[in-house]
Amino acid sequence: MIFPQSPTNMNAQLTTDEINSVQQLLQQYKPADKAIDTVQRHNGNLETSFEELWVEKNGMLAMPKGKKIWQTTLDVLRDELCGDEGFRARLSDYTKSPENAVLLTATITSLMALTAIPLDPSIATILVLYILKIGLNVYCKCTEPADGDTNAGNLPPGK
Repeated sequence: MIFPQSPTNMNAQLTTDEINSVQQLLQQYKPADKAIDTVQRHNGNLETSFEELWVEKNGMLAMPKGKKIWQTTLDVLRDELCGDEGFRARLSDYTKSPENAVLLTATITSLMALTAIPLDPSIATILVLYILKIGLNVYCKCTEPADGDTNAGNLPPGK
């Protein structure tokens, strides 16, 4: 179950076949059930699914105008994931054996262990599916701070 990577579609959406494939693959990983159910309800839209699960788990956040929790989370994760060879290796292992549920589960749990953001397994599942959909290199490039943007990827102090 390797998704065709679509670097032009940063608002990644899973197809029905991809959702069914993930559901089949992760049927023994019960924490993913909620993520998959949410993705199905939102017709494969990973951003909307993430935001619903985030609000359910953490409540609404007062975000600065024009900012979304989805993009802020992706920006913050960039610093933790893009330079981590262990995460890159786990992702690579899975993409070499996409039928291996243990490798996908290990990638999800690796994401949760690496980040300073409190991620529940359903939220981590959504994020891993997104990174698989667009590719880690594309994710890292697209969340790279623009020249002169010193605040990109950083949450406000105390958040």
